[in-house]
Amino acid sequence: MATNRTLTMIKPNAVRDGLVGSILNEITKAGFKIVALKMTQLTVDNAKQFYSVHKDRPFFEDLFTFMSSGPIVAAILEKENAVEDFRVLLGSTDPNEAKEGTLRKLFAESKSRNAVHGSDSNDNARIESGFHFSRREQFSS
Repeated sequence: MATNRTLTMIKPNAVRDGLVGSILNEITKAGFKIVALKMTQLTVDNAKQFYSVHKDRPFFEDLFTFMSSGPIVAAILEKENAVEDFRVLLGSTDPNEAKEGTLRKLFAESKSRNAVHGSDSNDNARIESGFHFSRREQFSS
């Protein structure tokens, strides 16, 4: 079942490089409405919790270390079929394999520094949105 919301995070490298405005512009040009937005910094424990699904993967330590290395921008996006449509806009995890015009093709440094996170399922979109935003921080478009 499709939902109308997904979560994105603009990762520390993209925030550091001043790409937040450009990334948000691409997102809104693609028809997504921003219904929650904040800049924050994950602690190591926050990053471990958020990415716990990957805890047994060889890249887990690099991932939580990177994601806690600087500020991120988290946003809840709204659009019909939000999760699937945003995954298409994101492009492949590896920017070298991403299609032209996708966020990762435009803004990623590498596969591990791919600039933007997007929820991979409707269930995870709800969980991840709740991780970053209280109900009073989430608005309707």
